[in-house]
Amino acid sequence: MQNHPEHTPADAPKTTSSSGDGAAADATARNDALERQILADPGRFRVLTGDRPTGLLHLGHYFGTLQNRVRLQEIGVESFVLVADYQVLTDRDVAENLPESVEGLVLDYLAVGIDPARTTIFTHSTVAALNQLLLPFLSLVSVAELGRNPTVKDEIAHSRQSAVSGLMFTYPVHQAADILFCKANLVPVGQDQLPHLEVTRTIARRFNSRYAPGSALFPEPEALLSAAPLLLGTDGGKMSKSRGNAVALADDADQTARLIRGAKTDSTRHITYEPATRPEVSSLVLLAAMCTGRDPRAVAEEIGAGGAGMLKRTVTEAVNEHLAPIRARRAAYARERGFVRTILREGNERANAVAEATLDEVRRAMKTAY
Repeated sequence: MQNHPEHTPADAPKTTSSSGDGAAADATARNDALERQILADPGRFRVLTGDRPTGLLHLGHYFGTLQNRVRLQEIGVESFVLVADYQVLTDRDVAENLPESVEGLVLDYLAVGIDPARTTIFTHSTVAALNQLLLPFLSLVSVAELGRNPTVKDEIAHSRQSAVSGLMFTYPVHQAADILFCKANLVPVGQDQLPHLEVTRTIARRFNSRYAPGSALFPEPEALLSAAPLLLGTDGGKMSKSRGNAVALADDADQTARLIRGAKTDSTRHITYEPATRPEVSSLVLLAAMCTGRDPRAVAEEIGAGGAGMLKRTVTEAVNEHLAPIRARRAAYARERGFVRTILREGNERANAVAEATLDEVRRAMKTAY
């Protein structure tokens, strides 16, 4: 949830395991059914999603999550978007430049079309009642369960801290508090975030069973898996804010051109779209296709013998044209910093009211409302 999800390219090699194929087919069927339910009755759903303010959002976030948030907002799903400033500390000893990073995140949200009149944008650190849920929720999971969480293992392995903090270890439970404080029943995630969501579902189920039998105080949220394909960074690796391999929404046209000129390709001149065997070239082709609304194979065929040079020029033009209105809106909002602070203040007020009401229910259920 807090980081842009990982996705599988549309043409990625499929597993040869029949059980794997069956599981993938089941997941697709469940997701399709969920999408139909959302379209039929969007008012049934409440979404929680968000990001850590660790840098500017980029094209991976835009195609992977931001477009979907705007889509859900536009069809009438109630949405909460969390600026997870506390969670910056999960893998950093110090949260640097936090005020600027938080404001930058809000500017990115506004620029892509997230509407604060319909979507509640709020910050972790300002909603005390949300964070108070962490303690009772921690009592509902074991140390062994947290230790087995594959996402926690991966985060610890790649931690920037000199020593892993307790916050890192309890990250899935904190994320459960993020989701359950507003009783979100729908969480857009990538495949890599499913273990976190399962912790949330477990906590909701155990709380209801232990403290509120028969009442279902907390929903067990459903995962809405994104179908967005994977975009690689310009170095051929995972696109990341911290690796300097991504085009940020806030980058200007010249910065974009410079980044794409330096993008990794391969030694074959003729351009084709073959994600399994030519991942770097195919990712650039896919980016141009997504920005122009075309089929990637048609884009590759058009470039053909033009080689990497023509490919990069095509991608640069497509990205800059697609992002031009987003960047114009972002620049306009950046001149109104007071407006950005007002959005956060009002979003924090709404989130606090929801969190206080939920915490009050929790206290009454636990018989600690003195």
